[in-house]
Amino acid sequence: MFIWSVRASSLKFILACFLCVTVLGTLIAVIPLADQGDNSLAAGNVNYDGIGGISDIKDFLSSFGWELKEGEPVSEEVTIPDEFDKVFVNYNEIQKKQGLDLSKYKRKTVTRYTFEVTNFEGYEGTVYANVIVYRSRVIGGDICSAAPDGFVYGFSGE
Repeated sequence: MFIWSVRASSLKFILACFLCVTVLGTLIAVIPLADQGDNSLAAGNVNYDGIGGISDIKDFLSSFGWELKEGEPVSEEVTIPDEFDKVFVNYNEIQKKQGLDLSKYKRKTVTRYTFEVTNFEGYEGTVYANVIVYRSRVIGGDICSAAPDGFVYGFSGE
């Protein structure tokens, strides 16, 4: 026969432990979701998912206000490197500022689409929009000049 007695102070202790575990479990569940980047916060109400084709990518870029030259984009399959060199670290910082992170896709083969932008103000040279897509999701990209000493910005152009 086994007898177990519980005092009121023991119940309070058990309840306090249960409450702490529940709060900790909730935080552990919520923090990774926040880390994935609520893409609607990164650029207004822009949807980074559901990219099914070229027209979806054009719609995605137009949500940032970009107008594109008519015709098909240049598309190329690239592999995100396992280790980032200095250039790639700097490029990924641009991605992080817009709520994205390429380090989650190391060793993945992705598709980069390049369009010519026709409405970039204050610059006379050629400007491109690069969009990096993995499994129907925009995972990165930029707005950049064609000049070697030019610029690279996030999708918002800043």
